[in-house]
Amino acid sequence: MLPLSLLNAAQNKPMLVELKNGETFNGHLVNCDNFMNITLREVYQTNPEGDRFWKLKECYIRGSTIKYLRVPDTLLDAVKEEQNKAREAGRSARGSHVSGSGGRGRPAVQRGRGAIRGGPGRGGRGRGRGA
Repeated sequence: MLPLSLLNAAQNKPMLVELKNGETFNGHLVNCDNFMNITLREVYQTNPEGDRFWKLKECYIRGSTIKYLRVPDTLLDAVKEEQNKAREAGRSARGSHVSGSGGRGRPAVQRGRGAIRGGPGRGGRGRGRGA
């Protein structure tokens, strides 16, 4: 499962974020970007020792400082199921039509660099130049 697809699915869901320095943030995900920078709302911040707490309306966390993220297990299951359905739909779409076949049920033969060319009647071995 890709982390960014999980984060995109986790918008407006609760999550726990622990930073590399030990601080934790509990809140609801508002937004995330491709660098895993995230914005949380209704946040409870805890210091590394766990003895001090702060309530924040909203906070921005740089992705490079994140040690791990914890999201609800139900969300993990839902995203896995969605990705499996998308994968199956992609497989069935590829198998439902014949594209690039040589006709009459034959697979297409790709020719190019490294392909063996020639053969009888095509100027292959056994025939001289200009024959």
